[in-house]
Amino acid sequence: MKIAIWILIFAFSASGILHLVNPEAFLWLMPPWLPEPLALIYISGIFELVCAAGLLFKQRWAGWLSALVLLAIWPANIWYAFSVLESENIGLIITAWLRLPLQVPLIYYSVKFAQSKIST
Repeated sequence: MKIAIWILIFAFSASGILHLVNPEAFLWLMPPWLPEPLALIYISGIFELVCAAGLLFKQRWAGWLSALVLLAIWPANIWYAFSVLESENIGLIITAWLRLPLQVPLIYYSVKFAQSKIST
């Protein structure tokens, strides 16, 4: 579980920083039905950094928040995976579809972290 939590910390840290430093790079990933996409990118970046910090400092709430953040972004990832199906870029399609099942173990370990005695 320690490795999984460090993966979560790294992923949330990197993604959160990228969301705040270059939010425009994420606009094309946003479903068109979401309001204020740029604001949502900033908000998700902040939440990702809060999750990373909470996990790093072994705060139980961070596991629950991490699972919720991952669940919240899952619909957008599903939309994105379907939206790239017509692309000629096979690598883009494969990457988009691989992200979906990879969220399952991340959510699982987030919940396990929240339920644990926090011995990472």
